[in-house]
Amino acid sequence: MSNVPPRIRSRRARSHRLALRSSSVLTLCAVLACAVACKKESPSGAGAGSSTSAGSSTGAASASSSGKIVIGVLTDLSGLYADVGGQGSVIAAQMAVDELGGSVAGMPVEIVSADHQNKPDVGSNVAREWYDTKNVDAIVDVPTSSVALAVSAVTRDKNKVLLASGAGSSDLTGKACSPNTVHWAYDTWALANATGREVVKTGGDTWFFLTVDYAFGAALERDVTKVVEQSGGKVLGGVKHPLNAPDFSSFLLQAQSSKAKVIGLANAGGDTINSIKQAAEFGIVSKGQTLAGLLVFITDIHALGLATAHGLKLSESFYWDRDDKTRAWSEKFAAKRDGAMPTMSQAGVYSAVLHYLKAVGELKSAKDGKAVVAKMEAMPTDDPLFGKGTIDSNGRKRHPMYLYEVKSPSESKGKWDYYKLIREVPADQAFRQVADSGCSLAAK
Repeated sequence: MSNVPPRIRSRRARSHRLALRSSSVLTLCAVLACAVACKKESPSGAGAGSSTSAGSSTGAASASSSGKIVIGVLTDLSGLYADVGGQGSVIAAQMAVDELGGSVAGMPVEIVSADHQNKPDVGSNVAREWYDTKNVDAIVDVPTSSVALAVSAVTRDKNKVLLASGAGSSDLTGKACSPNTVHWAYDTWALANATGREVVKTGGDTWFFLTVDYAFGAALERDVTKVVEQSGGKVLGGVKHPLNAPDFSSFLLQAQSSKAKVIGLANAGGDTINSIKQAAEFGIVSKGQTLAGLLVFITDIHALGLATAHGLKLSESFYWDRDDKTRAWSEKFAAKRDGAMPTMSQAGVYSAVLHYLKAVGELKSAKDGKAVVAKMEAMPTDDPLFGKGTIDSNGRKRHPMYLYEVKSPSESKGKWDYYKLIREVPADQAFRQVADSGCSLAAK
């Protein structure tokens, strides 16, 4: 150093001081950036209960680890089942939470939601993310049976709880049953038993199926075919159509040429609406064939209008105008849903979440999904929408089903006054017996 000229030594010292100053500034910036990021990721800043774009979720929670119960409404927020479930299911779940005061056994309850796009891979990925990183304890609704079957498998693997209200396939409590899944509201066996049997009984003994090409449609056609054949009827054929089909003309022409007395619509939501509308344009009913809507929701009738839908027979487990209790709850729901009355799937979400939270309250924990479902099965169900009921050992929620006929415009007293009761199917007859379900849990 002694051989370095003084001017050079001064320059080097000045450069060293500037480097130290720059390093300190960078360190301070990094600390500030981390603080901002941490604040943004804080659970207190998350928008609980809001809906999202397809495949993403909201209301992220660091919940169960700190004593919070998190319920995810996995539904169709943007597609053909959005009116059947969608934001209405989010509202119904929140109504159940609010009814219990927002907490159970000292644990606050949070509702989150996501759109599964009616795709099994999207639904199962959201479920896995929720369970692994968002501390979700239970998933509810899940319209589209293929999605529900995929989510049920993930739920069992993670030992959480699935409350399927929107899905229809009876396989959820049959060959694909799980100790972590409860099936609410309805299923394809119940629809076949009520609607299918009634149509054959009144003379519809030859059938042709218009079936949506995924798990739900296959299960519904299978279950109705069994009922038709057991009742002495015959299936002449069928055709499959893609989910969310825009044009049913070629399918309806095949149904028309079959000469079957009954065209069974083994589809739902927007597909049912469009197939009925286009059948009317072809004059199918006026030419002597009957349409059997095997899964029809009140929102479908609202979209079709009574002039088009009157006379249609359908099965529901819930109707808003059935009694004073259903009317009172439905009017509260409608006030939050721009005047729309609830579907049976949305009613099922409320009922399922309510019973789930009661079971968690008894256990004082939501950690062990299998234990929660076992407690749900051990407790009788009771709520203003479905009344008293039970849950079978295969996870099938049992309550009455109701066979309705759609009113004519002259019979209706006003908006949403759409159904007249034909008969009630008692709870012990409305759903398949456990021993006949093919569920591996049946013998346990």
